[in-house]
Amino acid sequence: MRHPAFRIKSLTAIPLRVPFSDQVTGQRAQPQGWREFDMALIRAETTDGVVGWGECFAYGCLRAVCAAAEDMVFPMVRDREIVDIEVLNRELQFQLHIWGRYGITIFAISGVDIALWDIVAKISGKPLAEAIGGAQRAEVPVYASLVRYAEPRLIEDIATRAIGEGYRHIKLHEVALDPIAAGRRAIGPGVPLMTDVNCRWSVPQAETILPKLKELDLYWVEEPVFPPEDFRTLHRLQEQFAVPISAGENACTAIEFERLIHAVTYPQPSVTKVGGITEFLKVVKFAAASGRTPMPHSPYFGPGYWATLHLCGLLAEPSLFEFMYVKTDAWLDPEIPLPRNGKLAVPSRAGLGFEPDEKTLQRFRVA
Repeated sequence: MRHPAFRIKSLTAIPLRVPFSDQVTGQRAQPQGWREFDMALIRAETTDGVVGWGECFAYGCLRAVCAAAEDMVFPMVRDREIVDIEVLNRELQFQLHIWGRYGITIFAISGVDIALWDIVAKISGKPLAEAIGGAQRAEVPVYASLVRYAEPRLIEDIATRAIGEGYRHIKLHEVALDPIAAGRRAIGPGVPLMTDVNCRWSVPQAETILPKLKELDLYWVEEPVFPPEDFRTLHRLQEQFAVPISAGENACTAIEFERLIHAVTYPQPSVTKVGGITEFLKVVKFAAASGRTPMPHSPYFGPGYWATLHLCGLLAEPSLFEFMYVKTDAWLDPEIPLPRNGKLAVPSRAGLGFEPDEKTLQRFRVA
């Protein structure tokens, strides 16, 4: 996709660590586990002074991702005239593949790709979704994505609270039957319920629990087994137990999704991991050709959040937006669109719409 040409003057990787609360205020059997979002922001500026923002996936690998961006990707983009982001993305993948096609290399490319698309949309004076091709939806339905609590009582409390706030889809990150059943009890039989297993089950464990999850009417079970690219096993489990399976947050590039797409009901590209907006759009084409519904992975609150929201605006029903149901200490952009009655408005400002508060960036910046 060709676009107005521009030249990159500077690129900066900004390492951030943002604390959050999992919304538990009363007593609990064990302290909160995961409590900080690591994110690597990318700031790209053109010679004409247009600034684009991107985000690299960096949970638990913040230093490595920033180093990959600074040492591997930036030298190939800085002082360069950009005339076709898709061509550039492919060149970056080719030139850097010797250090590994996927993982941290693609995370770094993803963040730069998002920032470049932000610039393109800003130059055009349009919101990203409009600049790419036009949003199909002004609002996107959202599901509340709960962190792992393990305690049925806490799950019932938090899930009930989310339903009371207007969410109509709930995702757990539980791996045991009792906590998952607690989620179903809390929200009742008519609300779609999902759980993300994060690859924790062995195949025998999955074969034991999936029939019971069928009885609980799970909307999908996410990444039930390790390794996540064992697409043959995912397909067999889905066919054998008739429980919809989703996967894709750990799949990088559209090539991986071309292999994944027929194995699951819901492919889940993550814009900060898959290769940025460029590769995400390719995944959407594969999904459409295969009759699959993308369910983007997006537990983010930086540019990845905004980019995913625009991309969800390009998708038709029943694609959903994943909102991490936690409370951050502060929003990087105080004007972040937040869910209301289970829906999110697609941003209307030019580009991504993400404009961070400098004081907040400095507050959470990692030395």
